[in-house]
Formats: sequence, structure tokens, C-alpha cells
Amino acid sequence: MLAEDDEVVNDMKPKVIVLRTAGTNCDRETCYAFGAAGGEVELVHINTLFEKKKKLADYEILAIPGGFSYGDDVAAGKILANELKYKLHDEIRDFASSGKPIMGICNGFQVLVKAGLLPGFNGIDEKQRVTLSFNDTGRFECRWVYLEKKDNNKCIFTKNLKAMITLPIAHGEGKFVGENDDVISRLEKNGQVVFKYEDYNPNGSVHDIAGITNPYGNVLGMMPHPERYIHRFHHPRWTRGGVGEEGDGLVIFKNAIEYVKGKA
Repeated sequence: MLAEDDEVVNDMKPKVIVLRTAGTNCDRETCYAFGAAGGEVELVHINTLFEKKKKLADYEILAIPGGFSYGDDVAAGKILANELKYKLHDEIRDFASSGKPIMGICNGFQVLVKAGLLPGFNGIDEKQRVTLSFNDTGRFECRWVYLEKKDNNKCIFTKNLKAMITLPIAHGEGKFVGENDDVISRLEKNGQVVFKYEDYNPNGSVHDIAGITNPYGNVLGMMPHPERYIHRFHHPRWTRGGVGEEGDGLVIFKNAIEYVKGKA
């Protein structure tokens, strides 16, 4: 009976909610990535949550995909961040504090920092401590980059990930900065820096930071797009050899799925 019960747990499909709103444009890719990783994925417009037609608590993983939410008016991700902070504050707080995985990619990362979910020194911070500002190059950067995975035993998204991975970026406001040097030092000392740009920093981020997590490792924000490298043929050099069967990004999604399955 124990073996049968274990098999049922392994076959479960964690419920993933991928939020979209006006200007979101990486939602379908993010849905596909979580589906390929073994999740049961639902694409939900944020108004559906505001209107109480669906409840965030009914899901086990939350993803905020890339794009240009609300046209990035005011600042990239700011309007959507305010909606989460002021219209869904309790639901988001409960979701994060329960240990459920939350992932913000590119514009989603911008949303998480401006909503106060990251760096999350005090849970959902009332004060924004970091931001993602205009690239030092003064232009939109769209290219592939190498990322160094930093040692972080708490981060649920990076288990068994290679020390060096490659992913594409596509952003105009990806420069990671803190309100002061103490915030950056605290992130480093806490082991909350998950990814750093290796060899080339495309936006001028302080300390080459490309992705961070909260102190508990269940909330991840990153500028590169893991959902755009799920299969080997997504890589520009896939016909020339040296590329694995699975894309580097797929592991990140699988880790979130396996984490939830392991908690069931």
C-alpha cells in the first residue's frame, strides 16, 4: 500500500497559475514550460482574481511572466505591482508565507521587487528596497547570456542546475540596483543572489546580479527567460552540436513542480 500511495503522489500534477494582464506577452511560453515540467497550468487574467471568480489559494505555484504589463507606464511593472500590493495583498502574503513557489520572469521580476515580495527581508516588505532600472547601454537588450548559478541551498528552483547555464534576455530596464550598498551586501551575505551574469553584463546590474530569491528560497525573480530555452532546438546552436536534449530553463520549472509534489 505504501508503494501505491507513493506512486499516486509522484503522478500528481501541481496546479500552476500564470497571471496575465494588458501587455503581458510571455504568458503562453510560461504555460508551456510549466506544462512540459509536469504541471497542470491555467492562464488567468488578474481581473479574475480581483472579481473573486478564482482564488489564488487554490493553486500551488504562481508565475508572473514577462512582457510589458500596462505598457510599462510609470515604470516597468509598477502598475501591476501596485495592483498586487494593494488589491491582493493578503492573498499574496499568505501564498508566499506558506512556502508555495512564486516565480517572476523579466517583467515579472520587476513586478515582484516593486510589490515588495523581493528581496523579502521582512516577508512582504512595505518599503521597496531594490529595483530594475534602465540598461546602462541605453537600449533594449535582446541576446543570449551566460549565467553563473550561485550556491544557494535554500532556493527551490535551482536544485541540480548546472553551475553555468545560458538563457536569452530581452529587456530595456534590467539593471539591478539597491537603495544602498547595505541592501546588496545583505543579499550577498544571506545567499539570496541566485544568478549572476558571467563574462558579459548586458545592463550594468550591480555585482552582475541577474536573479535573486527571498530568504526562504520559494520566491524567485530573474531577468533572463528560462521559458525560452526548454528544448534543445530553442538554442541558436542546436544544429551544431554541444547542446543537451533539454534546455537549461526546463530544470528551473521542473524543480518547482517536484518541490510541490514532494510536499504533498
